[in-house]
Amino acid sequence: MAQTKIPHIAVVPTPGMGHLIPLIEFAKRVVQQHQFAVTFIIPTDGAPTKAQKSTLASLPSSINSIFLPPVTLDDAPENSKIETLISLTLVRSLPSLRDALKSLVANTSLVSLVVDLFGTDAFDVAKEFNLSPFIFFPSTATALSLFLYLPTLDASVSCEYRDLPEPVNIPGCIPIHGKYLLDPVQDRKNEAYKWVLHHTKRYRMAEGIMVNSFMELEGGAIKALQKAEPGKPPVYPVGPLVKMGSSSSTRTDDDESLKWLDNQPRGSVLFVSFGSGGTLSSRQLNELALGM
Repeated sequence: MAQTKIPHIAVVPTPGMGHLIPLIEFAKRVVQQHQFAVTFIIPTDGAPTKAQKSTLASLPSSINSIFLPPVTLDDAPENSKIETLISLTLVRSLPSLRDALKSLVANTSLVSLVVDLFGTDAFDVAKEFNLSPFIFFPSTATALSLFLYLPTLDASVSCEYRDLPEPVNIPGCIPIHGKYLLDPVQDRKNEAYKWVLHHTKRYRMAEGIMVNSFMELEGGAIKALQKAEPGKPPVYPVGPLVKMGSSSSTRTDDDESLKWLDNQPRGSVLFVSFGSGGTLSSRQLNELALGM
């Protein structure tokens, strides 16, 4: 009797280590806890970086990777924002993605395609192969709530969000003044905003959205996200998925940090994260700590 192939998932990260690393942590959990196999299919606009290759090479044998042929972005305007560039890279990689999926369908039990927050154009190719489309949202539930609400906000407001006299009421979140919303939504005439809006409108094509957060951290936002609405996909809080350890820290360091956190009085620790794009100097970190 032929051995049954284990279920296989294709994961498509948009360019950038800040997108690849969270999806790697997601893939590790899927392999360890649910016995799936995973293949990363990675769009590029140039040669793979040393960081990408070394990170992927360190993964378990049940997690494989394919680098798609690089696409050219020479025709993109010189001042294009990162949201535009990574979206264009994915769109121009769709023919190569189709070929990669065709091969995986022929050789594995491929059941699903998982993309990150800017990867929704890959859903059209997933549909061709009858693959279940999912989104892994590596940021906060608050950001996801904003993304799902953005098409409604866009249709109801004519000015720039920073010029609104009243705060924006994102479902499940405290009201936020428009000038404090994410950078790519601050200029509605910019292509970056148009790409973000394009993707958020397509979030409803997903069969589910997995967000890297948890109820104890963002209860209000997660409850709002899980409220049933026509056409809205189910949202699953699967966090926290974080990369533990680095070249400059050991597992012992991580254990000691967690032990120290566990010993603090309940409700006394404030969690601050600047995401993959946030970098502060030691002096700035000290100033932040003193300010809080």
